[in-house]
Amino acid sequence: MKTWLRSNRGFILFMCLFGFFRLAIADWNPIPSGSMRPTLLEGDVVLVNRLAYDFKLPLTDVVLAEMGDPQRGDVVTFTSPKDGVRLIKRLIALPGDVVEMRYDVLYLNGEPAQYLAALQVAEPTEGGVITPAIQMREMLDGGGHMMQVMPDVMALRSFGPVQVPPDHYFFLGDNRDNSADSRFIGMVPRHLLIGRAHRVLVSANIKGNWLPRWDRTLEKIR
Repeated sequence: MKTWLRSNRGFILFMCLFGFFRLAIADWNPIPSGSMRPTLLEGDVVLVNRLAYDFKLPLTDVVLAEMGDPQRGDVVTFTSPKDGVRLIKRLIALPGDVVEMRYDVLYLNGEPAQYLAALQVAEPTEGGVITPAIQMREMLDGGGHMMQVMPDVMALRSFGPVQVPPDHYFFLGDNRDNSADSRFIGMVPRHLLIGRAHRVLVSANIKGNWLPRWDRTLEKIR
């Protein structure tokens, strides 16, 4: 055993450093569902900056140092406070914000979001069913991103108003009518944030022919 360790110490050191890098600095996250359509598609693999907000003790949620503040509009990976599953959603409301939704229109601190350039599309849902959807650019507090609603799908289209408590965050999926987000799992405490997703590394059409989507390679997440 000692001989094997000596002869393979370079490889062992590399694997240890690689493991530390992935657990503490950067990671990748596959997208298994359509909850972030049209921003992220099933089969995307996104690059996650684990140092965007906190430096944590690897394999734990223990924060050793705060590195930066989450910003409204960030696409964030986090651990669900409901069941411990890793999720990826868009950060909508910060601590102290009052958030509300009225028939799919989002309100932040009493001000409604603006919706621009509506486009009707056909979108897949679970079970391979194709349903009509409306994709729009949602403008909120000076920032904007693409999102969609699916009028024919049963969904929670109204809630609140609710105020985000200190050190917590409110998340929504961009696929607004097909997302298990803070409407269902509650506010997410900061220590459960994993990192900010900022690029699509690779992508493949896992719901179709499994061919690579070359046009999405290294695409910046907005």
